[in-house]
Amino acid sequence: MITFPNSKINLGLNILNKRADGFHDIETCMYPILWHDILEIVPAKSFSFVQTGRNIPGEPTHNLCVKAYELIKEHNNIPPINIHLHKVIPMGAGLGGGSADAAFTLKMLNQLFSLKIPSQRLKHYASLLGSDCPFFIDNLPAIASETGTKLKLYELNLSKYYILVIFPDLHTSTSHAYANIQPKIPENSLDFSLKDLKKWHSLLRNDFEDPSFRNTPVLANIKSQLYDQGAFYAAMSGSGSALYGLFEEPPAVTAFQKYECILRSLILPTESS
Repeated sequence: MITFPNSKINLGLNILNKRADGFHDIETCMYPILWHDILEIVPAKSFSFVQTGRNIPGEPTHNLCVKAYELIKEHNNIPPINIHLHKVIPMGAGLGGGSADAAFTLKMLNQLFSLKIPSQRLKHYASLLGSDCPFFIDNLPAIASETGTKLKLYELNLSKYYILVIFPDLHTSTSHAYANIQPKIPENSLDFSLKDLKKWHSLLRNDFEDPSFRNTPVLANIKSQLYDQGAFYAAMSGSGSALYGLFEEPPAVTAFQKYECILRSLILPTESS
């Protein structure tokens, strides 16, 4: 079985407060986009995990796909499998690629072995693997709150627009990004700020941007360039370092030739895409 775990962007990201458990309460709208990894899972006589494409630091046993398999196996009688992950989505970019790989592994195992695990249970398993993982179970626009694992589907269709994602080949540590944040309650709720996309540029904020832009001015320059190219909204995704612009017409990408970039229409992903 082969599937294509996709990435996501954050439309606004408010860091509200620091919790007693050391994590942070947040508020953000996550929207899936068509930048994919490739994931193959087949039954086997013994377990194996192979990763190609972009290099993922760390031991293979720490990969979220492996942890997702171990989590399902702990609660269900399933045989060994071979996992082949071809990594396309950059790491440390705020695009949720690793989280998507984990969530899609859970969904594939559920389907492959007819486990009939309900969606809410899959989301619970996903939350044990990472804060962004539950989002990719439904893989639909959603407002995430608490640590990012409480999700409410949000009616938002950007399919008539285009997205240009710029990755400047900088790896951002999420824990380091949080360490530089001063949590605060925003003036407007995220739901209010999302209502008029023509005002997103003035109403939506990603609280990670200010410290990231101070430490890495090239990120601020890329955001400015996206607006110069005609974006009606531009922002950093998650804790970075990828930035994106939303456009009414396909923009020229020549201004970003020294960076890795992708241009896509904002069609919502499906399991078969």
